[in-house]
Amino acid sequence: MKENKFEFNYKVYDSISELPEEQQWLLNEAREVSANAYAPYSNFQVGAVAKMANGQIVAGSNQENASFPVGLCAERVLLASISSLFPKVPIETIAISYRSDSQKSDHPISPCGICRQSLQEFEGRVNHPVQLILGGMEGPVYVIDSASRLLPLAFTSDELR
Repeated sequence: MKENKFEFNYKVYDSISELPEEQQWLLNEAREVSANAYAPYSNFQVGAVAKMANGQIVAGSNQENASFPVGLCAERVLLASISSLFPKVPIETIAISYRSDSQKSDHPISPCGICRQSLQEFEGRVNHPVQLILGGMEGPVYVIDSASRLLPLAFTSDELR
């Protein structure tokens, strides 16, 4: 038997004020965009803002539905918009933030499993890593150099060839 280990490094900042100016701006935009979420059931509003390699900025927010499986996370709304508007343009960075009526937004949250798979697929499709900036309305901020780091042992298009 052989045992393997998976781990990755990421940066932890005590607050948004420690980030470089462009990253601060992106995270603040994600915080603002979270207010556009349609989340009447969970009251958990998520905003995601991407800076594209061509300089364009694209935003998305989560969209719930009374039929819960029909809802979309902010990350997948964002990726769908980007894929429609700029199908072959890499994403440089995505900032993700959230707000909630029932809990404090004082720590980073990470994309769900479906979003991790979607982000990994996008990175592979454009052959470019997507940096993630994760933070709440206050508190620490995580910066991850590639979204694919969040999905070890991913199911990829290679398995379908």
